[in-house]
This record gives sequence, C-alpha cells and structure tokens, in this order.
Amino acid sequence: MECKTPIGIFDSGYGGLTILEQIRKRLPQYDYIYAGDNARSPYGSHSYEIIYECTLQAVKWFFRRGCRLVILACNTASAKALRTIQQKDLPVIDPERRILGVIRPTVESLNKITRSTHIGILGTQGTIASRSYPIEIEKLFPHMTVESEACPMWVSLVENNEHDKQGADYFIKQHLENILKKDILIDTLVLACTHYPLLEKKIRKHLSGEIRLVYQGQLVAESLENYLRRHPEIALKCSKGGSCRFYTTEVEEKFASMASVFLKEKIETERINFET
Repeated sequence: MECKTPIGIFDSGYGGLTILEQIRKRLPQYDYIYAGDNARSPYGSHSYEIIYECTLQAVKWFFRRGCRLVILACNTASAKALRTIQQKDLPVIDPERRILGVIRPTVESLNKITRSTHIGILGTQGTIASRSYPIEIEKLFPHMTVESEACPMWVSLVENNEHDKQGADYFIKQHLENILKKDILIDTLVLACTHYPLLEKKIRKHLSGEIRLVYQGQLVAESLENYLRRHPEIALKCSKGGSCRFYTTEVEEKFASMASVFLKEKIETERINFET
C-alpha cells in the first residue's frame, strides 16, 4: 500500500503562517508540514535567480520528506519561482507531484469583489517588480485596471513586532496615499503579502469604508479544498491525522516566538537546512 504523506506549506519567513492558519481551519483533517526559510528572509528584495534557487531547494526538501503536494505560501516565491519550477524542474524531479501558489487563487476572486473594476496591489518589492498580479489579472479579467505599490517597510514592521505601534502609521499611510493617488477609482486593495493581514487594523484606519481589502488566507484555503476535490488522485495520497509540524532555517527559539504572534499559540519547531 502506498504511504500517505503530509501537505507541505512553504514560506520565506513567517507570513505563510497566515495561510497555514486558514488552511487548517478549512481542512483540519489533513497533516501538514510548515517550513520557513527565515535565515534567508525576506525574499522580496532578492533577485529572481536567488529566489528561484532558494525556493527550488525548499521544494526538494519537502519532496525528500515524501510530500506530494506543496503550497508556496509566499507571494514572492509564487511570483518569481513557481512557474519555472512547475515547467522546468517538476517534470524532471517527479511529474506526479504538484506545487501550487497563492497568486492565482487571489486573482480569481477579484471579479466577485470589485465594483469599479479598479484594483490596487500592495506587496513587497519582489512581488511588485515581477508584475505577476497585473499579468495574471490581464489574462483572466482584461477589463480591469490595475495599479501597484511596493511597501518595503511593512514586513519589517510585522517581524519586529512594531505593527501595532504608533510609528507604523507613517509607513502605512504613506503607501496607501501613494496607490490611491495613482487611481482614485480603486475600490479593492489586494494584500499581496502574507504578512499584511497583521496590519489590518492600521490599514483600515487610513482607508474609507468603501474600499475592500482582499486577504489571501481564506481564498487559498478555499482554492486548495476545491483542488483536492477535483483531484482525488492527489487527495488520496495526503495523510489525515490533523497534525502539523514546524521547521525553520533560523534558530528555533526565534521562530517559535515570532510564530506565536501570527498563530496566537505556542508551537514546537526544529531547525533545518534545505540543502540537506
């Protein structure tokens, strides 16, 4: 009998925990492995080549642990590495395994959310520079208008536990004003970084109630549920024990401390090296 294995969830740092949280809420029956490349985080400022190499190392690490399905719960990795790995590497490594990202499920939801069809994308420098969101939106909804804004300080605010402090307002207000100046008809803002949900209160403080925020966690969880329903051959290979194990390339204590900010619970983690 073929051994069943956990679903892998990968992020460059901590933000993917917001995706994991929603996936576990929607699909609590499955087993999960979460791994964060915290030692090399953030990915947002790195080149395409570095992001691709780091993401491929992580994917291979999950595969060595038996995972047949890996979710890149990272916008930068999804934007800069997913397609290349799917098209170039996966057919060579194992064409029976699957890697999914967070961009497509997010974009697919926009037509149901926006009224004005004017969309704003807030993300890291890497995600915005890749133009992955405008390209994907153009494919699915060519009638939509898209503006983007890189928010390089927002991840640091979260990871330094400054996201609820008064000083965060300056950086949040600045970027919101920038993107809304680009298009006054924007009625939907995509939080295209998995850290950004922790900034929700501050973001809403500087927005009118007319503007809707798009959070990725719930959308990715819904998309994964639909994917497993449509692909029973993959679902049947995923183990169901309701467990979750955590790994990091950083010091365990640091990861566990930060993870508690995202998950509001204490966790145990193990330090790893994606190259071994």
